[in-house]
Formats: sequence, C-alpha cells, structure tokens
Amino acid sequence: MSAQVGADHLKKNTLFQSATLGALGIVFGDLGTSPLYAVREAFHGPHAITPSPENILGVLSLILWTLVMVICVKYVSFVMRADNKGEGGVLSLISLAFPSRLANKNRSVKALLYLGLFGAALLVGDGVITPAISVLSAVEGLEVATPFFEPFILPITLAILATLFLNQHHGTAKIGSIFGVIVFIWFLSLAALGIHGIVIHPAVLMAVNPLNAFRFFLHNGYHGVLVLGAVFLVTTGAEALCADMGHFGKQPIKRAWFFIVFPGLILNYLGQGGLLLYAPEKAFNPFYALAPGWAVYPMVAIATLATVTASQAVISGVFSLARQAVQLGYCPRVRIIHTSKEAIGQIYIPQVNWALLIMTFWLVLEFRSSSALAAAYGIAVSATMVVTTLLSVSVAKNRWKWKSLWWGSILVLFLTIDSVFLWANLTKIADGGWFPLLVGAVVFTLMTTWHRGRQILRARLKEKSIPFEEFLAQLKAKETAPTCVEGTAVFMTGEDSGTPPALIHNVKHNRVLHSLNVLMTIQTEDAPTVPLDERLRIQKVGERFYRVVARYGFSESPSIHEILATCRLKNLPLELEDMTFFLGRETLLATKRPGMALWREKLFSFMSKNSERATAYFDIPPDQVVEMGLQVEL
Repeated sequence: MSAQVGADHLKKNTLFQSATLGALGIVFGDLGTSPLYAVREAFHGPHAITPSPENILGVLSLILWTLVMVICVKYVSFVMRADNKGEGGVLSLISLAFPSRLANKNRSVKALLYLGLFGAALLVGDGVITPAISVLSAVEGLEVATPFFEPFILPITLAILATLFLNQHHGTAKIGSIFGVIVFIWFLSLAALGIHGIVIHPAVLMAVNPLNAFRFFLHNGYHGVLVLGAVFLVTTGAEALCADMGHFGKQPIKRAWFFIVFPGLILNYLGQGGLLLYAPEKAFNPFYALAPGWAVYPMVAIATLATVTASQAVISGVFSLARQAVQLGYCPRVRIIHTSKEAIGQIYIPQVNWALLIMTFWLVLEFRSSSALAAAYGIAVSATMVVTTLLSVSVAKNRWKWKSLWWGSILVLFLTIDSVFLWANLTKIADGGWFPLLVGAVVFTLMTTWHRGRQILRARLKEKSIPFEEFLAQLKAKETAPTCVEGTAVFMTGEDSGTPPALIHNVKHNRVLHSLNVLMTIQTEDAPTVPLDERLRIQKVGERFYRVVARYGFSESPSIHEILATCRLKNLPLELEDMTFFLGRETLLATKRPGMALWREKLFSFMSKNSERATAYFDIPPDQVVEMGLQVEL
C-alpha cells in the first residue's frame, strides 16, 4: 500500500515538475527576454537618462520594485485568482465578469465590456511587435562582437522570422518539449551574467532600497517619469501568466516564477547595473557587454533560441485568442487546424499567421532596430494592464463579493500604478506607439461590428421564423402533406427554439420531409470547457422531429463527428452517411434600418461573405450539404 502511495506521489511530482518546465518555456519567454533591451532603453533610448551612479541605482530600483508590485503582487497574488474554471486571459475575464451577457441593459457594464474587448484587441498588436523586437534584439548582439555583422542584422532577423512563421502549420508538438529546457538554460545564463556584473561593482545591491526610486524622481522630475516607458518593458509578457493558466495550472506557473524566473531577472538587471556603475559608456548594449568576449557568440545563439521560443508563445497566444473570439461571437469563422492529437490547445490559423507575418516583416523593415521598436512597444501592454485591473476588480466585487474597502483599495493601488505606466508610454505615440493602437483599433472595430451584426441578423431571422408548434400545426393542416423521403435531415440553426428558416423553405419549395429530422444548435458557453456528460441536450419535439443542442466552451472547437457520436450514446442513432445537412446561406443587404451605421453593415456583410463556410468549420462533408438561400435586410 505504501509502495503504491509512493508511486502515485512520484508520478504527481513528475507531472508537476514537467508542467513547471513547460510553463517556463511557454509562459515566461516574453518576460525573460526583456533584459535584452529594457535597461538599454533607459540609458540609450529616445528618452534616455544620463548613466550617473544615482540614476543607475534609481532606474534599477524602479525595475526591481516594478517586478515586485506588478508581477508578484498584482498578477501572481491577485489576477491569477480570477480564473474561469482554470482558464485566464482577457476574454476569459470578460466571460467571468459578465456571465449572463446582459451588458446591453447596463451602460456602465457595457462600457467595461467594450473596454475589455479593446484590451484583447491590443494583444494582437503585442503579438506583432514581440517577435520583431525580441529576435532583432538578440541578433544585434553580433554587432557587439564585431562591426562586420552590421549589414547582415536585418537579413538574419527576417530569415529567422520567416522560418518561424512558415513552420507554424507543423505545430509545436514536436519541439514543445525542448522549449522549457531552452528557456531554463536562458535563465541560468541570465543569472550567471548577472552575478558577474554584481561582482564587478557590488554597490549595485543598494538598488534594492526603494528610496533610490524616490530620489530618482526628485532629481529628474518629468524626465524621470518619461523613463518609466523604458522601465515598463520589464513587465511585457505579464499577461501570459493568466492567459496560459489553462495549459499548465496556477501552481506550476507560480513555482517557475518564484524559483527560476524572478531570481534570474533580478540578478541580471542588477548585473547590468553593476557593469554600468563600472563602465557607463557600455550603455549602448549593457546586456551583451556583460558577457566576456569569448561568450558573446554563444549568448547570441542562446538569446536567439529564447526569443524564438518567446515569439512562438505569443503567436500561439494570438491563435488561441482568435479561436476564443470566434466561439464567443466576436470574430467570423476562420479555418482552425489542430496540429496535435494529444494537446487540444495546439492550433494553427492560416489567416492569422499570414497577417502576423506581413505586419512583423513590415515592422522590422520600417524601424530597422530593436531600440526604435522599443518606442512602439509597451503602450499596448500597459493599456491592457489597465483593462485587466478593471475586469479583475469587477470579478472581486461582483462574484467574490469582497467588501468595498478591499476591492476599492486594490483598485486604487493597481490602477494608480497602471495609469502612471500608461501615461509614460503614451509619450511614445509619435515614435511608433501609434502602430499597436492602430492595430488594436482595427481589430476592436472588426470584433464589435461582427458581434453587433450577428445580433441584428439573428433578430431579422427571428422575424421570419415561426414557433415550432405553429409549424407542426401548419403541416397537419395542409391539404397535401409533404412527400416523405428516407434518411435523416439535419437543419443547422443558431436558435434553440423556433423553426429553422431552412426547414420552412425546404417544406415550402421542395415539399419533402425526411423520415427523421434534427434541429441542431451549437452554442458557446461562458466557461472555457463543457464536461462531456453536459455536452448534449436531446429533446423529441414532434413526430419524426428531434431538437439537439450541443454546448461547447470558448476554448473548444465544435465537431459534428463528436456530436453524432454523443447522440448515439444517448440512444439517438444518427449515422453520418445517411444524413443530409440543410444550412441557411444568407445574402446580407445593407440598409438604413435601425441597427448599425451603413458602413458597418457593409463591413459586416463583407466579413460574413468571406468567413469560413460552416461545412469546413464543423467538419461536415460538403457533398451532404444543401444550402437554402435567403436575402436579409440588415
């Protein structure tokens, strides 16, 4: 018995360590590569401060206490508690904060919902900038070794990025196991370089005293506030702690942070500060200047691998965000390819991948250096952090029922920190910060237009529908009954009540009725997943008629094969080869009827026309589909 308990404990411990290593590779790649450019931008960027001893200690103190307050206190201790059945991230927070989806009945709730959507949209801009700045900053280490490589920095960067994006369709299943090892070696390297820098000038340890940060502001005034735009770069990637909770769990992420990531980052930042105290002229690239001459090339190689890993994590995050947006009704159907049979979270979305590739290439060619890109980096992340604070406090207030004193104090504390960083980053707009804001605005417009358009379309279709009981009564009242044909007809409908327009048109125009008719609705719940035993609801609604409602979480992809298999388990024998699927194919006409602006109706019509066909999205055999055309005035 004790041997069995020991074996179970060993198995659990092994799985826990594996999850910790996986979290290290996926969750902390972005945060872990910030030392490549964060300190440099404070003393060598567009708002650089003179690398005097007082300024060096002040900036380092700001960096250390920013990591403590933003990552340790805000995200690890507070935001990560607001999980939706284990899932995190902005869209998950939205579904947790507004489970009833009654935002239209309350203006303040609707405003917060839209703010959350804008935060999610901004993460797409972050997904474009992260690969560009991370890989570029790693490759720039070659310039430190020798000026010979200067003309080749951009071509090498573009080649690495092209390889990364062009291989996305293979998925990360084959190389995912080594991601954690790569990043673990990276953090060991960060710590080793940091210790080397601390030994050079041990007085840098005084930066731990927060009084250095206060003195920094007293001495530098407004210029000191501007430097916060560079200091904030040490927190980029913080959202991944929440977004990836569903993949690894809270404890492995916390363990990786406190035992590996946090110490490695602190040591490296202090080491860069020690080097600058000893040789302030090294401010042009203090990270690589920390490395002995013989170690520069190996560090470039390790940094490149780490930044590719970080970029992969961000790209995969954007894929997941897109799938959640589709499921929650904020994005048209897109082609989603599952790249792993074992890991449901590993997906590839071609349209998103190519869009990211084009925009990332444009960024590299337009800004041409990681220092210039740093001017555009941070504004999207800081704005998203404000949104995360508001949504998390909303959860604490409305779902956890915290007392006003508690949630109010947390709101004031975190919102003050976030707002100061956001304001500092807003000064970057003219230097490139407009790019992530533009991307966020475009994505936000598309998301809200699609969501509102679907609401209007459902309302218009409901006007054309009739109660199902009335439809059955009309069937019985007909002088000539529809011809009965063998087989099963499945009428896909977005509503779990009423009569599908495709069924009405089939009876009206074709005058046939199958021996078995299924009214099938696929719904997305506010939870990330739905247990299999709660997946399906089957109801007999008339002679030869069944209503099937399939429920999926926003992190899951619907499958007609799974639905039919579950139906058979529940004694509704549906065989795919005997079925004909009837789908409505709406032709949307933009009009001046109340609902949306005319230009948004035209945009919605365009998005609808170019969305993935239901046959491909639900994996329905196209040769078993009949589409019933219908014109709808928006």
